[in-house]
Amino acid sequence: MHPDKIKGKWAQIKGRAKKAWGELTDDDFKKAEGSVDKLYGIIQEKVGETKEAIKEKLDKLLK
Repeated sequence: MHPDKIKGKWAQIKGRAKKAWGELTDDDFKKAEGSVDKLYGIIQEKVGETKEAIKEKLDKLLK
């Protein structure tokens, strides 16, 4: 995938995740370093949801 498309997709994930989980900050996304798996862990830590629940919610938001 082209780097610009990857950046665009990450921006979509970032925006929708912030909307779904208001506790997330820009620093959280910097910690995730563009990795969705790392982002799952950060969200789990902040809100206590399971990885599966987080993935399901993000998948719904990205459709």
